[in-house]
Amino acid sequence: MNIRKVGRMDVVEIDLADPESSRDPVATYGAARERSAVARLVAPGMPSMWAVTRYDEARALFTDGRFALSDATFALLPAKIAPEYRPYLRTMQQMEGPEHARLRRVVSPAFTPARAAAFRPRAEAIVDAALDRVPAGRADLVEVARPLPIEMICALVGVPEDERGPWHEFGAVVAVGHGEAFVAAVPGIIDAARAAVEAARTRGGDDLLSTLVHTPGGPSEAELVTLVWQLLLAGQVPALLVPNAVHALLTHPVQHPDPAAAVDELIRWCGPQLLSLPRVAQCDVEIGGVTITKGDMVSASIVGANRDPRVFDDPDTLRLDRPDAGAHLGFAHGAHFCLGASLARMQTEVTLRAILRRDPRLPDPDEATRRPDPGTWRLTSLPVELSPTGAGAR
Repeated sequence: MNIRKVGRMDVVEIDLADPESSRDPVATYGAARERSAVARLVAPGMPSMWAVTRYDEARALFTDGRFALSDATFALLPAKIAPEYRPYLRTMQQMEGPEHARLRRVVSPAFTPARAAAFRPRAEAIVDAALDRVPAGRADLVEVARPLPIEMICALVGVPEDERGPWHEFGAVVAVGHGEAFVAAVPGIIDAARAAVEAARTRGGDDLLSTLVHTPGGPSEAELVTLVWQLLLAGQVPALLVPNAVHALLTHPVQHPDPAAAVDELIRWCGPQLLSLPRVAQCDVEIGGVTITKGDMVSASIVGANRDPRVFDDPDTLRLDRPDAGAHLGFAHGAHFCLGASLARMQTEVTLRAILRRDPRLPDPDEATRRPDPGTWRLTSLPVELSPTGAGAR
Protein backbone atom coordinates (compact mmCIF):
# COMPACT_ATOMS: atom_id res chain seq x y z
CA MET A 1 0.00 0.00 0.00
CA ASN A 2 1.09 3.56 -0.72
CA ILE A 3 -0.13 6.85 0.69
CA ARG A 4 -0.99 9.70 -1.65
CA LYS A 5 -2.26 13.19 -1.04
CA VAL A 6 -5.75 13.89 -2.39
CA GLY A 7 -6.74 17.45 -1.57
CA ARG A 8 -6.38 17.79 2.20
CA MET A 9 -6.46 14.05 2.84
CA ASP A 10 -3.88 11.30 2.92
CA VAL A 11 -5.48 8.40 1.02
CA VAL A 12 -4.26 4.82 0.82
CA GLU A 13 -3.52 3.58 -2.70
CA ILE A 14 -4.02 -0.18 -3.13
CA ASP A 15 -2.33 -1.91 -6.05
CA LEU A 16 -4.71 -4.71 -7.04
CA ALA A 17 -1.90 -6.41 -8.96
CA ASP A 18 0.16 -6.77 -5.78
CA PRO A 19 -0.35 -10.33 -4.46
CA GLU A 20 -0.09 -9.04 -0.90
CA SER A 21 -3.28 -7.02 -1.28
CA SER A 22 -5.15 -10.20 -2.26
CA ARG A 23 -3.38 -12.49 0.20
CA ASP A 24 -4.96 -10.77 3.20
CA PRO A 25 -7.73 -8.43 2.04
CA VAL A 26 -9.07 -8.02 5.58
CA ALA A 27 -5.76 -6.50 6.65
CA THR A 28 -5.33 -4.49 3.44
CA TYR A 29 -8.76 -2.85 3.46
CA GLY A 30 -8.80 -2.64 7.25
CA ALA A 31 -5.62 -0.56 7.27
CA ALA A 32 -7.03 1.64 4.50
CA ARG A 33 -10.32 2.06 6.39
CA GLU A 34 -8.62 3.28 9.54
CA ARG A 35 -6.78 5.96 7.57
CA SER A 36 -9.65 7.33 5.49
CA ALA A 37 -13.18 6.54 4.33
CA VAL A 38 -12.01 5.96 0.75
CA ALA A 39 -9.01 4.31 -0.88
CA ARG A 40 -7.67 4.50 -4.41
CA LEU A 41 -7.53 1.22 -6.36
CA VAL A 42 -5.01 0.90 -9.19
CA ALA A 43 -3.97 -1.93 -11.50
CA PRO A 44 -2.19 -2.15 -14.85
CA GLY A 45 -4.54 -1.89 -17.80
CA MET A 46 -7.55 -0.53 -15.92
CA PRO A 47 -8.62 2.98 -14.96
CA SER A 48 -8.11 3.81 -11.31
CA MET A 49 -11.17 3.47 -9.10
CA TRP A 50 -12.23 4.49 -5.60
CA ALA A 51 -13.20 2.04 -2.85
CA VAL A 52 -15.38 3.24 0.03
CA THR A 53 -13.93 1.44 3.05
CA ARG A 54 -16.19 2.38 5.99
CA TYR A 55 -19.61 0.90 6.68
CA ASP A 56 -21.83 3.99 6.87
CA GLU A 57 -20.34 5.56 3.75
CA ALA A 58 -20.37 2.26 1.85
CA ARG A 59 -23.99 1.57 2.76
CA ALA A 60 -24.95 5.08 1.67
CA LEU A 61 -23.23 4.54 -1.68
CA PHE A 62 -25.81 1.90 -2.64
CA THR A 63 -28.69 4.38 -2.37
CA ASP A 64 -27.00 7.66 -3.35
CA GLY A 65 -28.52 8.90 -6.61
CA ARG A 66 -25.30 10.76 -7.40
CA PHE A 67 -23.73 7.39 -8.22
CA ALA A 68 -25.20 5.15 -10.90
CA LEU A 69 -24.61 1.75 -12.39
CA SER A 70 -24.02 1.96 -16.10
CA ASP A 71 -22.97 -0.06 -19.11
CA ALA A 72 -19.42 1.09 -18.36
CA THR A 73 -19.51 -1.21 -15.34
CA PHE A 74 -19.79 -4.19 -17.66
CA ALA A 75 -18.11 -2.80 -20.79
CA LEU A 76 -15.44 -5.46 -21.28
CA LEU A 77 -17.48 -8.65 -21.66
CA PRO A 78 -20.12 -7.51 -24.21
CA ALA A 79 -17.37 -6.20 -26.53
CA LYS A 80 -16.07 -9.76 -26.89
CA ILE A 81 -19.45 -11.41 -27.48
CA ALA A 82 -21.26 -11.82 -30.81
CA PRO A 83 -23.88 -9.05 -31.25
CA GLU A 84 -26.84 -11.46 -31.25
CA TYR A 85 -26.06 -12.46 -27.64
CA ARG A 86 -25.24 -9.07 -26.17
CA PRO A 87 -28.81 -7.97 -25.32
CA TYR A 88 -29.15 -10.91 -22.92
CA LEU A 89 -26.10 -9.85 -20.90
CA ARG A 90 -27.69 -6.69 -19.56
CA THR A 91 -29.15 -7.84 -16.25
CA MET A 92 -31.08 -6.03 -13.53
CA GLN A 93 -27.72 -5.26 -11.92
CA GLN A 94 -27.13 -2.71 -14.68
CA MET A 95 -30.57 -1.14 -14.54
CA GLU A 96 -31.67 1.86 -12.54
CA GLY A 97 -34.91 3.74 -11.88
CA PRO A 98 -38.29 2.71 -13.35
CA GLU A 99 -36.79 0.08 -15.68
CA HIS A 100 -35.16 -1.73 -12.78
CA ALA A 101 -38.19 -1.31 -10.50
CA ARG A 102 -40.60 -2.78 -13.08
CA LEU A 103 -38.55 -5.90 -13.76
CA ARG A 104 -37.74 -6.46 -10.11
CA ARG A 105 -41.42 -6.13 -9.22
CA VAL A 106 -42.54 -8.80 -11.70
CA VAL A 107 -39.87 -11.38 -10.75
CA SER A 108 -39.74 -10.75 -6.98
CA PRO A 109 -42.64 -13.13 -6.15
CA ALA A 110 -40.44 -16.02 -7.28
CA PHE A 111 -37.71 -15.10 -4.78
CA THR A 112 -39.58 -14.58 -1.51
CA PRO A 113 -38.46 -16.17 1.78
CA ALA A 114 -41.57 -18.38 1.56
CA ARG A 115 -40.48 -19.69 -1.86
CA ALA A 116 -36.99 -20.37 -0.49
CA ALA A 117 -38.51 -22.26 2.45
CA ALA A 118 -40.71 -24.29 0.10
CA PHE A 119 -37.64 -25.22 -1.93
CA ARG A 120 -35.66 -26.33 1.14
CA PRO A 121 -36.70 -30.03 1.04
CA ARG A 122 -35.55 -30.29 -2.58
CA ALA A 123 -32.30 -28.51 -1.71
CA GLU A 124 -31.71 -30.91 1.18
CA ALA A 125 -32.30 -33.89 -1.10
CA ILE A 126 -29.84 -32.51 -3.69
CA VAL A 127 -27.12 -31.89 -1.10
CA ASP A 128 -27.65 -35.19 0.72
CA ALA A 129 -27.51 -37.16 -2.53
CA ALA A 130 -24.32 -35.36 -3.58
CA LEU A 131 -22.61 -35.95 -0.24
CA ASP A 132 -23.70 -39.58 -0.18
CA ARG A 133 -21.53 -40.03 -3.28
CA VAL A 134 -18.46 -38.69 -1.44
CA PRO A 135 -16.70 -41.58 0.32
CA ALA A 136 -15.42 -41.31 3.86
CA GLY A 137 -11.82 -40.21 4.13
CA ARG A 138 -9.99 -37.40 2.41
CA ALA A 139 -11.95 -35.03 0.16
CA ASP A 140 -11.54 -31.54 -1.26
CA LEU A 141 -14.53 -29.48 -0.09
CA VAL A 142 -14.04 -26.98 -2.91
CA GLU A 143 -14.71 -29.78 -5.38
CA VAL A 144 -17.57 -31.12 -3.26
CA ALA A 145 -19.28 -27.70 -3.07
CA ARG A 146 -18.74 -26.64 -6.68
CA PRO A 147 -21.54 -28.57 -8.44
CA LEU A 148 -24.20 -28.00 -5.79
CA PRO A 149 -25.30 -24.47 -6.86
CA ILE A 150 -25.77 -25.68 -10.46
CA GLU A 151 -27.98 -28.51 -9.28
CA MET A 152 -29.99 -25.93 -7.30
CA ILE A 153 -30.27 -23.57 -10.28
CA CYS A 154 -31.32 -26.37 -12.64
CA ALA A 155 -34.01 -27.46 -10.18
CA LEU A 156 -35.17 -23.86 -9.80
CA VAL A 157 -35.56 -23.27 -13.53
CA GLY A 158 -36.88 -26.75 -14.34
CA VAL A 159 -33.96 -28.30 -16.24
CA PRO A 160 -34.47 -32.12 -16.17
CA GLU A 161 -31.77 -34.14 -14.43
CA ASP A 162 -30.69 -35.88 -17.63
CA GLU A 163 -30.08 -32.52 -19.34
CA ARG A 164 -27.88 -30.94 -16.67
CA GLY A 165 -24.48 -32.04 -17.95
CA PRO A 166 -23.83 -28.90 -20.04
CA TRP A 167 -25.03 -26.71 -17.18
CA HIS A 168 -22.35 -28.17 -14.92
CA GLU A 169 -19.78 -27.33 -17.60
CA PHE A 170 -21.13 -23.76 -17.70
CA GLY A 171 -20.97 -23.52 -13.92
CA ALA A 172 -17.34 -24.64 -13.81
CA VAL A 173 -16.40 -21.92 -16.30
CA VAL A 174 -18.48 -19.21 -14.60
CA ALA A 175 -16.98 -20.08 -11.21
CA VAL A 176 -13.57 -19.01 -12.54
CA GLY A 177 -15.16 -15.71 -13.55
CA HIS A 178 -12.93 -14.52 -16.38
CA GLY A 179 -10.72 -15.55 -19.28
CA GLU A 180 -11.25 -16.79 -22.81
CA ALA A 181 -13.08 -19.93 -21.67
CA PHE A 182 -15.65 -17.74 -19.93
CA VAL A 183 -16.18 -15.63 -23.06
CA ALA A 184 -16.41 -18.74 -25.24
CA ALA A 185 -19.06 -20.27 -22.97
CA VAL A 186 -21.48 -17.33 -23.14
CA PRO A 187 -23.27 -18.27 -26.42
CA GLY A 188 -23.87 -21.82 -25.16
CA ILE A 189 -25.23 -20.49 -21.87
CA ILE A 190 -27.64 -18.12 -23.62
CA ASP A 191 -28.81 -20.83 -26.04
CA ALA A 192 -29.44 -23.19 -23.10
CA ALA A 193 -31.32 -20.45 -21.27
CA ARG A 194 -33.49 -19.84 -24.35
CA ALA A 195 -34.29 -23.54 -24.51
CA ALA A 196 -35.16 -23.61 -20.80
CA VAL A 197 -37.57 -20.69 -21.22
CA GLU A 198 -39.24 -22.32 -24.25
CA ALA A 199 -39.60 -25.62 -22.37
CA ALA A 200 -41.22 -23.80 -19.44
CA ARG A 201 -43.96 -22.49 -21.74
CA THR A 202 -45.11 -26.00 -22.59
CA ARG A 203 -45.05 -27.65 -19.19
CA GLY A 204 -46.87 -27.14 -15.93
CA GLY A 205 -44.89 -26.98 -12.76
CA ASP A 206 -43.91 -24.93 -9.76
CA ASP A 207 -40.37 -24.15 -10.87
CA LEU A 208 -39.33 -20.53 -11.23
CA LEU A 209 -39.53 -20.27 -15.03
CA SER A 210 -42.87 -22.09 -15.25
CA THR A 211 -44.26 -19.68 -12.69
CA LEU A 212 -42.95 -16.56 -14.44
CA VAL A 213 -43.87 -17.49 -18.04
CA HIS A 214 -47.49 -17.93 -16.97
CA THR A 215 -47.64 -14.74 -14.88
CA PRO A 216 -49.88 -12.08 -16.49
CA GLY A 217 -47.76 -9.04 -17.29
CA GLY A 218 -44.65 -11.03 -16.42
CA PRO A 219 -41.18 -10.72 -17.93
CA SER A 220 -40.61 -10.89 -21.67
CA GLU A 221 -38.79 -13.85 -23.20
CA ALA A 222 -35.57 -11.83 -23.45
CA GLU A 223 -35.90 -10.79 -19.80
CA LEU A 224 -36.42 -14.40 -18.73
CA VAL A 225 -33.32 -15.53 -20.63
CA THR A 226 -31.36 -12.73 -19.00
CA LEU A 227 -32.70 -13.78 -15.60
CA VAL A 228 -31.33 -17.29 -16.12
CA TRP A 229 -27.97 -15.78 -17.09
CA GLN A 230 -28.02 -13.67 -13.92
CA LEU A 231 -28.94 -16.70 -11.80
CA LEU A 232 -26.00 -18.62 -13.21
CA LEU A 233 -23.63 -15.78 -12.33
CA ALA A 234 -24.98 -14.94 -8.87
CA GLY A 235 -25.73 -18.56 -8.01
CA GLN A 236 -22.03 -19.33 -7.67
CA VAL A 237 -21.84 -17.43 -4.37
CA PRO A 238 -22.72 -20.45 -2.16
CA ALA A 239 -20.04 -22.51 -3.93
CA LEU A 240 -17.46 -19.93 -2.82
CA LEU A 241 -18.98 -19.15 0.58
CA VAL A 242 -19.35 -22.74 1.83
CA PRO A 243 -15.62 -23.63 1.70
CA ASN A 244 -14.76 -20.27 3.29
CA ALA A 245 -17.32 -20.91 6.04
CA VAL A 246 -16.21 -24.48 6.77
CA HIS A 247 -12.58 -23.37 6.95
CA ALA A 248 -13.54 -20.52 9.29
CA LEU A 249 -15.48 -22.86 11.57
CA LEU A 250 -12.63 -25.38 11.70
CA THR A 251 -9.88 -22.82 12.32
CA HIS A 252 -11.89 -20.65 14.74
CA PRO A 253 -13.83 -23.12 16.91
CA VAL A 254 -16.90 -21.46 18.37
CA GLN A 255 -19.38 -23.05 20.74
CA HIS A 256 -22.79 -22.89 19.10
CA PRO A 257 -25.62 -25.44 18.96
CA ASP A 258 -26.11 -25.00 15.20
CA PRO A 259 -23.22 -23.26 13.40
CA ALA A 260 -24.88 -23.72 10.01
CA ALA A 261 -27.70 -21.39 11.08
CA ALA A 262 -25.27 -18.48 11.51
CA VAL A 263 -25.08 -17.78 7.77
CA ASP A 264 -25.18 -13.98 8.12
CA GLU A 265 -22.23 -13.89 10.52
CA LEU A 266 -20.27 -16.17 8.21
CA ILE A 267 -21.05 -13.89 5.26
CA ARG A 268 -19.95 -10.88 7.32
CA TRP A 269 -16.76 -12.58 8.46
CA CYS A 270 -15.62 -14.54 5.39
CA GLY A 271 -17.97 -13.73 2.51
CA PRO A 272 -16.38 -14.19 -0.92
CA GLN A 273 -17.21 -10.80 -2.47
CA LEU A 274 -14.62 -8.15 -1.61
CA LEU A 275 -15.88 -5.24 -3.74
CA SER A 276 -19.31 -4.24 -4.98
CA LEU A 277 -20.04 -3.55 -8.62
CA PRO A 278 -18.63 -0.10 -9.31
CA ARG A 279 -20.87 2.91 -9.76
CA VAL A 280 -20.11 6.02 -11.77
CA ALA A 281 -20.16 9.45 -10.13
CA GLN A 282 -22.73 11.64 -11.89
CA CYS A 283 -21.22 14.81 -10.43
CA ASP A 284 -18.39 15.81 -8.10
CA VAL A 285 -19.09 14.26 -4.68
CA GLU A 286 -17.19 14.48 -1.40
CA ILE A 287 -16.88 11.34 0.71
CA GLY A 288 -14.99 11.53 3.97
CA GLY A 289 -13.20 14.68 2.93
CA VAL A 290 -12.10 13.28 -0.46
CA THR A 291 -13.57 14.68 -3.66
CA ILE A 292 -14.76 12.07 -6.13
CA THR A 293 -14.75 13.63 -9.60
CA LYS A 294 -17.65 13.29 -12.02
CA GLY A 295 -17.10 10.19 -14.16
CA ASP A 296 -14.95 8.39 -11.56
CA MET A 297 -15.86 4.79 -10.75
CA VAL A 298 -16.56 3.99 -7.09
CA SER A 299 -17.01 0.62 -5.38
CA ALA A 300 -17.97 -0.32 -1.85
CA SER A 301 -15.27 -2.29 -0.04
CA ILE A 302 -17.52 -4.99 1.38
CA VAL A 303 -14.70 -6.62 3.31
CA GLY A 304 -13.73 -3.27 4.84
CA ALA A 305 -17.29 -2.29 5.73
CA ASN A 306 -18.16 -5.68 7.22
CA ARG A 307 -15.21 -5.44 9.64
CA ASP A 308 -15.76 -1.78 10.55
CA PRO A 309 -15.41 -1.37 14.35
CA ARG A 310 -17.59 1.74 14.18
CA VAL A 311 -20.55 -0.58 13.55
CA PHE A 312 -19.63 -4.12 14.64
CA ASP A 313 -18.35 -4.79 18.15
CA ASP A 314 -15.05 -6.69 18.10
CA PRO A 315 -15.43 -7.12 14.32
CA ASP A 316 -12.44 -9.41 13.77
CA THR A 317 -13.91 -12.07 16.07
CA LEU A 318 -16.20 -14.71 14.56
CA ARG A 319 -19.30 -14.63 16.79
CA LEU A 320 -22.04 -16.95 15.59
CA ASP A 321 -24.53 -15.38 18.01
CA ARG A 322 -23.78 -11.82 16.88
CA PRO A 323 -27.13 -10.00 17.10
CA ASP A 324 -26.45 -7.51 14.30
CA ALA A 325 -24.74 -9.85 11.81
CA GLY A 326 -27.60 -9.38 9.36
CA ALA A 327 -26.51 -5.77 8.84
CA HIS A 328 -23.59 -6.96 6.68
CA LEU A 329 -23.31 -5.64 3.13
CA GLY A 330 -22.62 -9.00 1.50
CA PHE A 331 -25.99 -8.79 -0.27
CA ALA A 332 -25.61 -5.05 -1.00
CA HIS A 333 -28.33 -2.62 0.13
CA GLY A 334 -31.24 -0.62 -1.19
CA ALA A 335 -32.95 -1.14 -4.53
CA HIS A 336 -30.24 -3.55 -5.66
CA PHE A 337 -30.28 -5.69 -2.51
CA CYS A 338 -29.63 -9.25 -3.70
CA LEU A 339 -32.89 -10.63 -5.12
CA GLY A 340 -31.85 -14.18 -4.31
CA ALA A 341 -30.66 -13.52 -0.75
CA SER A 342 -33.24 -15.85 0.81
CA LEU A 343 -32.28 -18.65 -1.56
CA ALA A 344 -28.56 -18.08 -0.99
CA ARG A 345 -28.99 -18.17 2.79
CA MET A 346 -31.07 -21.34 2.59
CA GLN A 347 -28.68 -23.11 0.19
CA THR A 348 -25.67 -22.19 2.31
CA GLU A 349 -27.32 -23.33 5.54
CA VAL A 350 -28.48 -26.63 4.04
CA THR A 351 -25.06 -27.35 2.54
CA LEU A 352 -23.16 -26.42 5.69
CA ARG A 353 -25.40 -28.54 7.90
CA ALA A 354 -24.94 -31.57 5.64
CA ILE A 355 -21.16 -31.15 5.55
CA LEU A 356 -20.87 -30.65 9.30
CA ARG A 357 -22.80 -33.89 9.84
CA ARG A 358 -19.80 -35.57 8.19
CA ASP A 359 -17.55 -34.16 10.94
CA PRO A 360 -14.93 -32.53 8.66
CA ARG A 361 -11.40 -32.29 10.06
CA LEU A 362 -8.43 -30.37 8.67
CA PRO A 363 -5.18 -32.24 8.09
CA ASP A 364 -2.15 -31.16 10.09
CA PRO A 365 -0.76 -28.96 8.72
CA ASP A 366 -3.73 -27.19 7.14
CA GLU A 367 -3.47 -27.55 3.34
CA ALA A 368 -6.08 -25.00 2.29
CA THR A 369 -4.97 -22.83 -0.62
CA ARG A 370 -6.32 -19.61 -2.08
CA ARG A 371 -5.96 -17.96 -5.46
CA PRO A 372 -4.97 -14.29 -5.46
CA ASP A 373 -8.03 -12.45 -6.75
CA PRO A 374 -8.61 -8.72 -6.18
CA GLY A 375 -12.39 -9.11 -6.29
CA THR A 376 -13.08 -12.45 -4.63
CA TRP A 377 -11.90 -14.17 -1.43
CA ARG A 378 -11.91 -17.78 -2.61
CA LEU A 379 -10.34 -21.09 -1.74
CA THR A 380 -8.97 -23.16 -4.60
CA SER A 381 -8.55 -26.25 -2.42
CA LEU A 382 -9.77 -27.32 1.02
CA PRO A 383 -8.64 -30.87 1.85
CA VAL A 384 -10.48 -32.36 4.83
CA GLU A 385 -11.12 -35.75 6.38
CA LEU A 386 -14.78 -36.74 6.36
CA SER A 387 -16.57 -39.33 8.48
CA PRO A 388 -19.10 -41.71 6.93
CA THR A 389 -22.59 -40.34 6.27
CA GLY A 390 -24.49 -40.03 9.53
CA ALA A 391 -21.39 -40.48 11.72
CA GLY A 392 -21.03 -36.82 12.62
CA ALA A 393 -22.65 -35.52 15.77
CA ARG A 394 -23.32 -31.94 14.71
